[in-house]
Amino acid sequence: MFSKLLVAVSIALAASASPLAIRSSPVTIQLARRFNTTGSKNIIELDQARAKFLKNGGSAKFKTASASSAPSVPVTNGAVTYTAEVQVGSPPTTFSLIVDTGSSNTWIGASTPFTETSTSHDTGAQVAVEYGSGLFFGEEFLDQVSLGSGLTVVNQSIGVAEETFGFTGVDGILGIGPTDLTEDTTSAGGMVPTILDNAFGLGMVATKEIGISFKPTTNFSDKNGELTFGGVDTTKFTGPLTTVPITSTSPASDYVGIDQTITYGSFPGRTILSPTAGIVDTGTTLLLLPTDSIAAYMEVTGAVMDDRTGLLSLSPTQFSNLKSMFFEIGDNVFEFTPDAQLWPRELNTAVGGEDSGIYLIVGDLGTPTGEGLDFINGFAWLERHYFVFDSGANTASFATTEFTHAIANNV
Repeated sequence: MFSKLLVAVSIALAASASPLAIRSSPVTIQLARRFNTTGSKNIIELDQARAKFLKNGGSAKFKTASASSAPSVPVTNGAVTYTAEVQVGSPPTTFSLIVDTGSSNTWIGASTPFTETSTSHDTGAQVAVEYGSGLFFGEEFLDQVSLGSGLTVVNQSIGVAEETFGFTGVDGILGIGPTDLTEDTTSAGGMVPTILDNAFGLGMVATKEIGISFKPTTNFSDKNGELTFGGVDTTKFTGPLTTVPITSTSPASDYVGIDQTITYGSFPGRTILSPTAGIVDTGTTLLLLPTDSIAAYMEVTGAVMDDRTGLLSLSPTQFSNLKSMFFEIGDNVFEFTPDAQLWPRELNTAVGGEDSGIYLIVGDLGTPTGEGLDFINGFAWLERHYFVFDSGANTASFATTEFTHAIANNV
């Protein structure tokens, strides 16, 4: 099986014994936003490619990798990504890793080379993971991995890349999604415990929660996010946490999937998306809705497709009349304001748009409602809401923040 993988990837690409300190409090690390796209339509094309891949099985195992799986969009794994600084080994090397709730393997070496140290152990297994816009292949190591100032996990499984496709400018991925997504990603078979799995199992954190905080920014690169392992940061949200179970609808149930309804205008307003399942994904840039919902959204807003950017656009008059969207999740309703629906205007030219243009972050998923993964709340949505994934309880939680109603993009 592995020999077939090696051929396919080639075609597509041409123990530490240190004592552990038990922690009773969460560990928080900073996240930095990076803007990686270089051409028009990259954002929507890349998001749609990722959505298609996730719907078809996601975080694909090496046994399904093939030459035809290499992405056609020649950009990095994310047009806009959030990255975390992670230290591996002793003495450590720092790697900049994409934070991804849509996958769960952690791997390094796409840009910065990996150097074996006294804590490194080659398991002899091969590891490969395919993504919607890239893939990597390499060796599985056990090594010491440190996050933030206080969380160091020894004997953590990491992939060390030998070949990569689609990861320019970053070193790999910090996978923080459901552990099941790691199944059969190594030649040894089975699942690979995530960093949070191991930290919890060793008593280093009290819960299997990951709190995620973003905020809007108009900069190309900015440290404007935080990732909290083993709990939540109560300073990052303003209202109560609304907790819902991970949806039972497949394939959204394979990820951080939830059920939601979307309306437009004064609540309850016009229904844009009837109750259905989708996912919350830090690896997706836009808010993606099914094609029929996009048609309804275009009807009520007057938005039209902009050929230069691939994004929806509005006239100044239409934008002045734009109303809020309302997301019903569990027993709560979350407002998504007109400003939140707007692509940051200071970044217009970065997506091939005009300086004075008005572009929207609401995009077409590329498929109709009723396929089991009917929306993706990407980090454009998460920049306005606090998000918690609890893999132990199999739940997702959301809360308002100081940025939920901020005027940040129309500047």
